[in-house]
Amino acid sequence: MTVAAHKIAAKETTIRISEIFGPTIQGEGLLIGLPTVFVRTGGCDYRCSWCDTLHAVDSDYRDTWKPLSVEAIWQEVRRLSGGVPLTVSLSGGNPAIQPLAALIARGQDEGYRFALETQGSIAKDWFAGLDHLVLSPKPPSSGMETDWRAFEDCLAAAGEGPQVALKIVVFDDADYAYAKAASARFPHLPVYLQPGNHTPPPPDDDDARVDIDGVMDRMLWLVDKVSEDRWFSARVLPQLHVLLWGNKRGV
Repeated sequence: MTVAAHKIAAKETTIRISEIFGPTIQGEGLLIGLPTVFVRTGGCDYRCSWCDTLHAVDSDYRDTWKPLSVEAIWQEVRRLSGGVPLTVSLSGGNPAIQPLAALIARGQDEGYRFALETQGSIAKDWFAGLDHLVLSPKPPSSGMETDWRAFEDCLAAAGEGPQVALKIVVFDDADYAYAKAASARFPHLPVYLQPGNHTPPPPDDDDARVDIDGVMDRMLWLVDKVSEDRWFSARVLPQLHVLLWGNKRGV
C-alpha cells in the first residue's frame, strides 16, 4: 500500500476502541513476557461464561467504546511507545470484527509488529498481514460452540503470512479433552494451555479479588495432566499479568 493509500485509509476507517494502554508485558500465550502496547477493540460475537474483559464485550458498555480513526489510534500507540517500534497486540472482545488492515499497514511501515488473538469465528483477509496470529477456540466451560469450518477459514486467510499458534483456556477435564482434540486436529500448530481464572473481574471493578491459590492449583493440575499423558508438545503457561496485578486493567 502506498503512502497516499495509507492516508486515505486512515481517514476513512473508523475502529471501535475500548482502551489503548502500555507499554507493558504480554501476559499470556505465544508472546508471554514481551513488551507490548495493547489496542483493545470493542465488540464480540461470543459471550463466554468466564470472560475477563466484559467491558470490551457487553453491549451495556458500548457507550464507552470510542470510534477512532486509524491515525488517532496510531498517534496514541506512538506516544505510549515513545516512537520506538515494539509489538502491538490487537485484542478485544473479538478484534476480527473491526477493520484493522489499515492500522496494521500503518504501523508496519514504521517497524512495529502486530499480534492478534481471536477465537477463530470470523476470518479476514488482512490476517495474512499480521506478524503473529493466536487462535483461541473456546472450550466447553465457556458455554460457546466452536465452528471449526470458520476456524479453518481463519487459518486459510492467514496463509503463510503470520506465525500462528493455538491457545486454549482449561478449567476442567472436559476442557482438557477439548484442548487435546483441537491440537490433534491441527498438529502443525504449536499449542499453549492456560489455566482459567475462575474469579474474573466485573466490568466496573478491576480491583476485584483474584483467587490466586485456586488459579495456581489449576496450573499444577494441568502440568500433571500433560505430564501423565506424555503430551510433550503442549506448553502450559499462566496468565502472567493476573499473577502480577490481579484483575487490574491497563497493565
